[in-house]
Amino acid sequence: MFLSQLRLPGGRRAVALRQDQSAHLVPGATGTRDLALDAIAAGRSLRAEIALRGQGEPVDLAAALAEGRMLLPVDHPDPAHLHLTGTGLTHLGSASTRDSMHQKADPDQLTDSMKMFRMGLEGGRPKPGAIGVQPEWFWKGNGHNAAAPGASLCSPAFALDAGEEPEVAGIYVICPEGRPFRLGFALANEFSDHVTERGNYLWLAHSKLRPASFGPELLLGDLPDHVEGESRILRDGRVIWQKPFLSGESNMSHSLANLEHHHFKYGLFCQPGDVHVHFFGTATLSFADGVKARQGDVFEIRCPAFGLPLRNPLDQQPPQGEAPVAVASL
Repeated sequence: MFLSQLRLPGGRRAVALRQDQSAHLVPGATGTRDLALDAIAAGRSLRAEIALRGQGEPVDLAAALAEGRMLLPVDHPDPAHLHLTGTGLTHLGSASTRDSMHQKADPDQLTDSMKMFRMGLEGGRPKPGAIGVQPEWFWKGNGHNAAAPGASLCSPAFALDAGEEPEVAGIYVICPEGRPFRLGFALANEFSDHVTERGNYLWLAHSKLRPASFGPELLLGDLPDHVEGESRILRDGRVIWQKPFLSGESNMSHSLANLEHHHFKYGLFCQPGDVHVHFFGTATLSFADGVKARQGDVFEIRCPAFGLPLRNPLDQQPPQGEAPVAVASL
């Protein structure tokens, strides 16, 4: 069962539910966040809330996506209250790429990336009721950095690289009492600057301050234990790179519950009404294969278990010269 947000041909916002190949509007719903908060207030599950509203008119989601009418599957009326965050070195194949990026001169010494990865292997899947080791964590920005499915991912003029990261993201809303609720999961492109990160791993924070996209559809319910999809880059309609990617807990060094705990243990992230999109990491990058994306390339991430594919073209801000940002004094 999938949930999505879109604009109807007349411009009105709507929420759609898809089961199998049939999609219909959810009566009275114009936003996933409000729908979830209504369910929480009534003490119902999101599925039950949707079922109680009945079935609205049918809708063609593939056409909406092709026409640029699909929105992010969840958003917030104030973009500053939607948080884009993530965890890295969480997947069993993720360490080799990061290790090569952060390799020390002495091959006998473990890089910090490998140390972090080993910590996850040894303590990232605690027993129920226990707390495991905390993962690498980063912030990508707020809703102003969230690009809708089909919209461009704009790389800033100062960026050294513009690379995709095919991932699964968890989607959450905070109830009025400050408790996080998970709505479901979506395909995501955690777009990053890998050349900047390779320059010095302490620049990871800078490399992650880039736009990201997720959706088009929100998978309701549990995350499949094994997720297998494909990441591609298209140039002038031709595939120039493609590779499978794996996710799901059977392919991760951390449990989902452990990653969620170490995010929502902070009161800052439990503010009523806020929306959180948390990227769970990847082990597949075109950057690792020496591919350099350029203006107009299209990133495509697909996985049948998550519904419609996520596509975003790459846009590059033009060079803006070497002048520093001028800050005015009041």
